Amino acid sequence: MSISRRRIFNGLLSAFTWLLGLAMFFPILWMALTSFKTEQMAFSWPPLIVFRPTLANWINALLTSPYLKHFQNTLVVTASATLLAIALGVPAAYKLAFHPTRRSDFTLLWVMSTRMMPAVGVIIPLYIIYRDLGLFDTYAALTILYAGMNLPLVIWMMRSFFLDLPFEIVESARMDGVNLAQELRHIILPLTWPGLAASILLCMIFAWNEFFFAFNLTIVQAAPLSVYVSQFKTSEGLYWASMSAAATATVLPVVIAGWFTQRQLVTGLTMGALRE
Repeated sequence: MSISRRRIFNGLLSAFTWLLGLAMFFPILWMALTSFKTEQMAFSWPPLIVFRPTLANWINALLTSPYLKHFQNTLVVTASATLLAIALGVPAAYKLAFHPTRRSDFTLLWVMSTRMMPAVGVIIPLYIIYRDLGLFDTYAALTILYAGMNLPLVIWMMRSFFLDLPFEIVESARMDGVNLAQELRHIILPLTWPGLAASILLCMIFAWNEFFFAFNLTIVQAAPLSVYVSQFKTSEGLYWASMSAAATATVLPVVIAGWFTQRQLVTGLTMGALRE
């Protein structure tokens, strides 16, 4: 391929990438713009591009409505589920990476298969179990469930990162007499910190955004922000502008966290991709 053709190809590829990125970001941008409209403006056709913004929807969504209570629920459940998934997944990934057995491959496939079951297929048994155990509409219900959902992700990702480490470093540390806890704390986890950070961030995103189980297993006490946003659809109608303000406030922490940790996320996701 000549230099001119390569430049044209690279230019077209860059333009296509920008268009694809804008297409993916446009719904979020439109939701943010709608949050500054009145309800009448939000339903106007053709859609208004130029308008006088108002903060009434944000005041209604953040101050008048119980936003802070649902934000607290989301924060507690997300943090607890992420910590539990990491606490269980890292040791499991360590065992599968450094001490494999004949059934390790089967274990990995079985762990991942738990992510393939449709949520609607298990919601009724979960509802009955949580009701009988007194866990319905509690932090523990969502924490256990989200940790279990994120556990396969942590195991697969961290195992890949552990396998990417030179095993000679681990052997050298063992010859120096370090125990398992010291090996994990001072050698393995520091060397795989980008992967661990990526696993933590992905677990937080999945737990923060989950809606189906939260909607069916909570009412008021433990309802997260995803359930709170749906409350703007009532028997009186859909409060589209207020819902857009609440939804924007809900996704904003995740967007900010992803923006500031994008380097660690990309590094972590690509860390175990190549091996000699």
